[in-house]
Amino acid sequence: MRIFIRVVERGSMSAAARDLGIGQPAVSERIEKLEAHLGTRLLRRNTRNMSLTQSGNVFYERSKTAVQAAEHALSVNEENQGLQGKIRIAAPYSAGESLLMPALLQLQNEHPALQVDVIFNDRVIDPVTEGVDLSLRLGDVSEGFFVARPLGTVRRVLLASPALLAKMGHPDTPDALTDYPFAAVSGVFASNRIQLVASEDQLINVPVNIQFQSTHWRSVLSWLLAGHAIGVLQSPVCRKEMADGALIHLLSHYPIPAI
Repeated sequence: MRIFIRVVERGSMSAAARDLGIGQPAVSERIEKLEAHLGTRLLRRNTRNMSLTQSGNVFYERSKTAVQAAEHALSVNEENQGLQGKIRIAAPYSAGESLLMPALLQLQNEHPALQVDVIFNDRVIDPVTEGVDLSLRLGDVSEGFFVARPLGTVRRVLLASPALLAKMGHPDTPDALTDYPFAAVSGVFASNRIQLVASEDQLINVPVNIQFQSTHWRSVLSWLLAGHAIGVLQSPVCRKEMADGALIHLLSHYPIPAI
């Protein structure tokens, strides 16, 4: 409904698409699906202009009322009780636990009437079909009927325990990594290789020998702390271990591209 309202108020699908930050074909397809769902044409459109049908005018007025009511349900009320309603959020395990949860705890302190439903999952979800209001993703975002905004980057680091380094020594070059067992979060690397930044405009792919992999970063962290392997983790989930000296940052002059 929001997309339809924006199209009507902006007078064209291309203008609405620019406002929403999505492609014009996605807007057009969403309007067509809405018309198919309602069983009636909402817009008359040709190469030069666009206008509402009678059904479209009725649906536009009702849609505005419904959207305003939904926004009101989540708005700050007159008694300053804060945000109200339910919000469903999806996030990957690592970013969700290390970055999202502290923010949600603060949000709940400020808005105790808000109901929060969080889904932690590393798979790519469809926010529309799964009823998700806000989805945090790491890496590229595939095409879809949603508005995506970059929030920042997450640094990744190559790590090993002091015990492993005492036994096997420090790798001095990327090529030396093949001599070490490697622990990885499943799906992070497309193959048994990691990518390192050799210079400002040069990336190198280094083969690694994966000894252990898990769908959850905590398992990989435990494996590294036990001294069984070297591995890559996102820096927010291992800051404490690095600060305490329980894990050592390897090949810092060959950083791993941030995501």
